[in-house]
This record gives sequence, structure tokens and C-alpha cells, in this order.
Amino acid sequence: MQSLLKLSAVLDKVLAFFGKLGAWCGLLLVLVVVYDVISRYAGVPKPFGLNSTMIQESEYWLHSFLFMFMIGYAYVRQSHVRIDLVRERFPLKVKYALEALGCLLFIVPYSLVFASYSWRYAYTSFLEGEISKSVIGLSNIWILKMAMPLMFALLFIAAISQLIKSIAGLAGKLPDDMISQTLGGDN
Repeated sequence: MQSLLKLSAVLDKVLAFFGKLGAWCGLLLVLVVVYDVISRYAGVPKPFGLNSTMIQESEYWLHSFLFMFMIGYAYVRQSHVRIDLVRERFPLKVKYALEALGCLLFIVPYSLVFASYSWRYAYTSFLEGEISKSVIGLSNIWILKMAMPLMFALLFIAAISQLIKSIAGLAGKLPDDMISQTLGGDN
């Protein structure tokens, strides 16, 4: 079980890396939005041959990357929405079982199916050389679309990490300091 918990820790580090990458996208998003507003209303010129449409589309891209890179990290850090009205009354073992079943029955299959579909969607975009619908917009839309299968892969990794922790909890092998990291709340 200890080797599986070490694997879970490695998976959590991978998710933390992408979470930090997503956080940088968030910071960059704020800077781009501020620049967009200043350049639009104060007449500051746009650098590198960019235009307002490209800058606005980059805001959409950065927002998408922020969300897609952080979803797995948010899941393992218990930053997602939980409806705890009923679950909080259950014993610890039942909570672990519910977490494990949720991962096995919902998150793992969902992420695998949608990773497959979104991969084909992104690959088709790459093959077709898809560009923005706006004549003066960004090109290489496949880069944005490629983040979708990555998002589902990160969600899959997060589910596997949480599944390992939940199984360790069911077996009574989960360290006490990892209980709230696995189940959230004040367990």
C-alpha cells in the first residue's frame, strides 16, 4: 500500500505542476486584460503585429488554459464543490467507499471517454489547419483544442490519485494527515 501512496504523491506533484502552470495563465490573463483595456481606451499601440481581436482571443485561450490545467489539481486539493449535507453524517469508511466508487463509476470512465473524443476533435483541427473564425484572429486553434484531452487526462490522474488514497483509507493505511486531503472537510 505504501508504494501506491508514493505513486499517488507523484501523481499529485504532476497535478501541482499543471496547477501552477494554470495559475501563471491566470496571472497572464489579468495582465492581458489590463493591457487590452489600456490599449483600447488610452490608445496605446499593440506590439508584435497584434490587433484587438487577437488580444481578445488570447484572453479566451488563457482563461481556457487556466481552467483546463487546474481541474485535476483542484480535485485532489478538495477545491471542488461537494454536497456534504448527507455525506458528513456517514462514518469515515463509508466516505472512503463513496469517494472510491465516485472515482471508479464516474470520473475515470467520463475522463477516458471525453479524452478520446476531444483528442479526435483536436487532431482534426490540427490536420485541417483550423484558424479563428475571425479573419484577423489567431491561428493554430488546435493548440487550444489540444488542451481539452490534456484536461481529461489530468482529471483521470486526479481520480487515480484519489482512488489510491480512498482504498488506503478503507484499508486503514492512510496517514492521518492525508484524511482531509482525501475527503475534504473536517474529517
